[in-house]
Amino acid sequence: MTQPTILSIQVGKPARHGPDTISDKPWESGIFKEQVSGSVWLDTLNLNGDGQHDLKNHGGPYRAVLAYAADHYPIWREELHRPELAYGSFGENLTVSSLTEATVCLGDIYAIGDVRVQVSQPRYPCWKLARRNGIKELTSLVEQRGWGGWYHRVLATGPVQAGDTYTLIERSYPDFTIATLNDIVSKRLVDADLCIAISQVEAMTPEWRERFARYAQASMAQKETGL
Repeated sequence: MTQPTILSIQVGKPARHGPDTISDKPWESGIFKEQVSGSVWLDTLNLNGDGQHDLKNHGGPYRAVLAYAADHYPIWREELHRPELAYGSFGENLTVSSLTEATVCLGDIYAIGDVRVQVSQPRYPCWKLARRNGIKELTSLVEQRGWGGWYHRVLATGPVQAGDTYTLIERSYPDFTIATLNDIVSKRLVDADLCIAISQVEAMTPEWRERFARYAQASMAQKETGL
């Protein structure tokens, strides 16, 4: 496997946006990220210069930085007829090569130079992704494929820059890939025991641990009723 590498870093502050081709309602978001060059400091809450508007679903110590698979971009560019689709178009901070939702696992710890980041949850796409790109069906397409990316919490702060390698230094849950978690969230996979096990991973965002505990309860209730 080729060494995973940061190809691009993006940051952006929340801003208000007006009507567009999808809706005439104004909206506010930090999903528009601009590529930055050189070294950027990553602390426990954000990359320097970055910010989020919806702090219920983004940001905080368990969602300090969003990573996205660079390998998806050639496919999206062709299928969406957007050859100019730039890194950062999915709202990610780090565009990373040679990693995807199928190869990244919950709890994975990666070294980026002196920085240490841990995978804390999938990124589940919302309507803002569609509005950011002006493609009404994009959120649905991303959800169907499970190509939303993944969040990191930061265990050791420091500078990061494009060209830095992602080195896996710890994998405690090889069965809990981000793709598997996405399948559960999207109800493509129903497994109460698996949901219970996932909900007990301390590295996971607390709200998502509760979410998977609820999935387990619902799955067991469904099994008991025979539905």
